[in-house]
Amino acid sequence: MPSARRSRRRPWGDEHPPLDLERARAGLEHIETAADGSWRVRTVSGSEKAYRCPGCLQEVPPAVPHVVAWAEDGLFGPEAALSERRHWHTGCWQARGRRR
Repeated sequence: MPSARRSRRRPWGDEHPPLDLERARAGLEHIETAADGSWRVRTVSGSEKAYRCPGCLQEVPPAVPHVVAWAEDGLFGPEAALSERRHWHTGCWQARGRRR
């Protein structure tokens, strides 16, 4: 009977680390509803180019994890809403309701 391989990342007998849901869901699209409407939101681990964050008007540099969001129900249909998507710093997206 072969012996169990020991984990190189977690010492034998230690508890498993808690699951980081944000990390696990990274890149998955979901819908968020707030006072400013329903939004399709995707977490991005980074990109090859810089974007301007609409929350703080500062640059989201290349390779920085951030959020991409667009209206769930665009006035001119889903394709138009998708073309209006914006790249936000994660903190700016989370704080958008407190900025108004």
